[in-house]
Amino acid sequence: MTAPDPAHPYMPNSAPAVRAEMLAAVGAADAEELYRDIPAHLRLGRPLDLPEALPSELALRRHVTSLLDRNLSSEDAPSFLGGGCWHHYVPVVCDEIVGRGEFLTAYGGLWYSDHGKNQAYFEFQSLLGELLDMDAVGLTTYDWSAATSSALLMASRLTGRGRVLVPRTLSPDKGAQLQNFARSAVEIVEVGMETGTGLLDLADLRSKLTADTACVYFENPGFLGILETRGAEIVGLAHDRGALCVVGVDPISLGVLAPPSAYGADIVTGEVQPLGVHMQYGGGLGGFVATRHDPGWLAEIPSLLTSIIRTEDGTGLGYGWANWVETSWVKREESRDFTGTTTGLWTIAAAVYLSLMGPQGMRELGETIVAKAAYAARLLDAIAGVRAPALTAPVFKEFVVDFTGTGTTVAEVNEALLERGLIGGWDLSEDFPELGESALFCVTEMHTQDDLDRLAAAVAEVTR
Repeated sequence: MTAPDPAHPYMPNSAPAVRAEMLAAVGAADAEELYRDIPAHLRLGRPLDLPEALPSELALRRHVTSLLDRNLSSEDAPSFLGGGCWHHYVPVVCDEIVGRGEFLTAYGGLWYSDHGKNQAYFEFQSLLGELLDMDAVGLTTYDWSAATSSALLMASRLTGRGRVLVPRTLSPDKGAQLQNFARSAVEIVEVGMETGTGLLDLADLRSKLTADTACVYFENPGFLGILETRGAEIVGLAHDRGALCVVGVDPISLGVLAPPSAYGADIVTGEVQPLGVHMQYGGGLGGFVATRHDPGWLAEIPSLLTSIIRTEDGTGLGYGWANWVETSWVKREESRDFTGTTTGLWTIAAAVYLSLMGPQGMRELGETIVAKAAYAARLLDAIAGVRAPALTAPVFKEFVVDFTGTGTTVAEVNEALLERGLIGGWDLSEDFPELGESALFCVTEMHTQDDLDRLAAAVAEVTR
């Protein structure tokens, strides 16, 4: 008598009797029948080459821990790597609140079952709207890149035009996502940067603004940390040609910088990760789209909006979805854009963070970052052959460091820094060859003076 086929220890419903019952329910003789529509040449035809299954939960835990121990995170060593996901302090209360069951495990309830979550969403929209000085803010998309792609398509639909202008200094990751997301609907045209300053090349912008331009997109601060000091002029050039202006922003900078609305932005996008969300491998990101209070414009926002209304008896307030009929799961193929499961948990974290910080907290944070970044740049610039910042326009949080004069590559510098327990900057040499052997360094409130002194001493040693 043969032993029964055992259930797989990690695979649900793999017990033979359960599996047979499931196959019978769908009318299949065996599992192979479920895959018969897949062409033979696309199928592997043999078992995967996998190691033997671990015998116990304890063995599995030890194995995973050994893999994780290979990592060096920003909690283990000072990290100067930014470029779209930054190491900022997350107050403990942010983790406490987003870890509550009604937020952490809730999915897509309606007005009554998710009344508290909808109120948290409304608070997020209100707080971020105040920070941005914009009328309406949609719930978070997957990340800043997705929000920007949606904003560019919004501008195309609102203007009836098919050309969008984006800066040369765009993050290479974001540029690739824009191409994948939007190129089937709009023509994406790159505008150059000024040599030396890193600012948008206005002469190139003027030459590329046409009657078919839907919008001009730029970021403040940009990927290279540059503050676009001529935002109002760029907006004016776009508006003169009947185009809109979409501006991307790091919201952590708005404690010390004027919001894009102050210089005429029509649509604002950005990333909520700096606002109380931990850096995570493959997560922790959430983009936002903000715009004016106009029914036609609000209908173009791809993600949900929540609103507030008094209850029928006048004794309380209710929170619910304001643009349900505009979403892609209602309009399906007629929808303007795609709305999937948003990163709503980070929406709540950002609301908690902003409510804790308040205007004064955001200002103090911004001033601290500016001061620390300036200190770090000054130390690095004093090293023979190093230029920091390598671009002359004002910067916030991130700046370009040029190692060309040292005869050392960025890869060599970063490898040597890692050996000394420091995580270096983003290597720009491949994506921005015109900047030479340069790297993007990020400094936040998390860095101590000792961290910055260690960085400068290590760079001086490895470039000597």
